[in-house]
Amino acid sequence: MRPGPTRGVERRGALLEALEDHLRESSLGEINVADISRSAGVTRSAFYFYFENKAAAVAALHEEMYADGFDAAEVLAGDGTVRDRISTAIRAIVHGWGQRTHLHRAVLDARAASPAVRDQWDAFQRSYVDVVADLVEAERAAGAAPAGPDARALATALLDLNDRTLERVVRAEDGADLEQQLDAVVHVWLSSIYGTTAHGRTA
Repeated sequence: MRPGPTRGVERRGALLEALEDHLRESSLGEINVADISRSAGVTRSAFYFYFENKAAAVAALHEEMYADGFDAAEVLAGDGTVRDRISTAIRAIVHGWGQRTHLHRAVLDARAASPAVRDQWDAFQRSYVDVVADLVEAERAAGAAPAGPDARALATALLDLNDRTLERVVRAEDGADLEQQLDAVVHVWLSSIYGTTAHGRTA
């Protein structure tokens, strides 16, 4: 029988849960450590035992979202045509973040202020680059995609597009219809990799 979570794990989890609850109502800059600690039922000093500052706590929440995003990226290695998998993966990532816009806003704020969070973001992006570059190279080797720019450079550019799209999603007004934006992003991906649109016409 596996042992249950330790008290330390529970307290850390409670702090992260409290932080995310506050982020649903307020921006990162409006929240203070005392509020987070009080909501988690721990002392302010306990917060600093686990996290250097609010940005570090946001980075811990970001790790959870990264895991979800990487699951979506693994769709690229799943079943169906590669074109369909690309479309599915992009939509899964954007819709996933769209359900936690409060967290992505906090990550953007923390990234702007904290070198550590920027480093974390860059490391996560590099891991996605590897996945996309491998796909591009495999499609070229199979003759399904034409030769083109360096695969890693292309993957980086496409993921930068996703990054900007995600920022647009989290800054959008409630109820905004972003499907056309997503259609355009998928079109750019497919055109960049295959030189054709999703419908097979020459780009």
